[in-house]
Amino acid sequence: MHEYWFEKNQEPGLRSRLENILSAPFDKISYTDAVSLLQKEEAEGRVTFSEKVQWGMDLGSEHERHLTEQVAKKPVIVYDYPKDIKAFYMKLNADGRTVRAMDVLVPKIGELIGGSQREEDLSKLDSMIREKNLNLDNYWWYRELRQYGTVPHAGFGLGFERLIMLLTGIENIRDTIPYPRYPGHAEF
Repeated sequence: MHEYWFEKNQEPGLRSRLENILSAPFDKISYTDAVSLLQKEEAEGRVTFSEKVQWGMDLGSEHERHLTEQVAKKPVIVYDYPKDIKAFYMKLNADGRTVRAMDVLVPKIGELIGGSQREEDLSKLDSMIREKNLNLDNYWWYRELRQYGTVPHAGFGLGFERLIMLLTGIENIRDTIPYPRYPGHAEF
């Protein structure tokens, strides 16, 4: 009975799409290579993006979905993003231009997970805060976490509503929000 309900009430092909996601390793590509690949796709006429792809921009959903749906045809992990489009607390790579950040992109969804290695060195963290023209005093609490040292560590965030979209086949993210919010009614 469970199989019947699932096939009758969910997006056609959802089960096979989920099985395909689980059955093969995800592709991995650096941000720089992803930008080059997307530029090549457009130059060769396979796609026309509404926003032209260039190094240093944050990839839009049209770019993410093209990578996963047309190029790889499966989830893709994009890593080593430009430091200028990421948060101050992300660890800088040796090239000085990129940070140790990654996004897990999934067909029909786009970004599902975003994560990065965090900077553990207080002096480097302070440099990044200043470079991004942020006020050090506003981040006293974060800086205090690093004041006496820490170990290399990382973190990530998973978009719960996007996960629900992936698992159920629901196409509009607004239909997956468990606790809708609107102006004047989202008290903290």
